[in-house]
Amino acid sequence: MLIEQRTYTLEPGTSPRFLAAYESLGFEAHRDIYERLVGYFVSETGTLNQIVHLWAFDSFEDRNARRDRLQRDPRWQKYMEQVKGLVVQQESRLLRPMGWSPAIPKLNETPR
Repeated sequence: MLIEQRTYTLEPGTSPRFLAAYESLGFEAHRDIYERLVGYFVSETGTLNQIVHLWAFDSFEDRNARRDRLQRDPRWQKYMEQVKGLVVQQESRLLRPMGWSPAIPKLNETPR
């Protein structure tokens, strides 16, 4: 199992626009293709104007295959057009959870 932690730092004041576009256009495609959302968050302290989301994958290869599918999805492409220019920086971390981590049993369940 692999968890991808993706962090987007947005232009100040653009979080509502980014989140509205994601909820109405991007989330469905993301969820349908990636399938296992661990969590989606906004920063309240520390570095502000950040969106953080975590997705679970079976492996690095699984993640890459799903990412390729997402990039080709017309719904995702439409979403990307809406948020173009809002992201100042993005960071992606691939995390390997320990077997005793409390989130693991739930993530191993079959999606929907």
